[in-house]
Amino acid sequence: MLTVAPHPLLELVAFVTTFPRPLGACPSPPTLLAGLALEFADAPLRSDDGVRAAVRDLLRHGGLFKPTGRSKPASEYLIKAASEGLQAINAAVDACNVASLHSGLPISVVDLALVVPPLRVELAPAGFAYVFNRSGQEIAVGGLLSLCDAQGPCAGPVKDSQRTKTNADTTRTLSLVWGSVALPGRAAATASWYRELLHSAGASTADL
Repeated sequence: MLTVAPHPLLELVAFVTTFPRPLGACPSPPTLLAGLALEFADAPLRSDDGVRAAVRDLLRHGGLFKPTGRSKPASEYLIKAASEGLQAINAAVDACNVASLHSGLPISVVDLALVVPPLRVELAPAGFAYVFNRSGQEIAVGGLLSLCDAQGPCAGPVKDSQRTKTNADTTRTLSLVWGSVALPGRAAATASWYRELLHSAGASTADL
């Protein structure tokens, strides 16, 4: 279902989640929403400067992509968002955001009904860009590790594309935890906690 191109720094964990009902009818439980706070005592993982540096090194490997400014890793964006009050979206995204915020690893989550197989993780081609929000804003992802489907790159450790994002009708998702070999075991630990958060919302998960 998913092939991964060789990469010297990537430690990727991917899994599939199935929700009992469409996301619009699966509200996040209070225990999950509590994790959207910047200070969350129950988080089993904590980010730090070392984690952030390793993630940036992972994203800049290849020489084309610069993970700074508006192109900083999604996990760093979440820190700023949480300091201002991170808002709930749906159970799939909320669980993703909680795990990413506290672990320091970027995570992608896409609607499996909206991607077009075959799926592959690789560096996006130079010059490639995609729309990442409803207002039509684009991000240039050339040289960035990305999830690609038959139509091209559609998700990654900075921003996921609008065309494959979850919505109220979503019932199955693919999640990718973008870890680094410089942080051995952290991607697996993050994915394990992330899956527990999804289970708390009534979902089931399966290894890919």
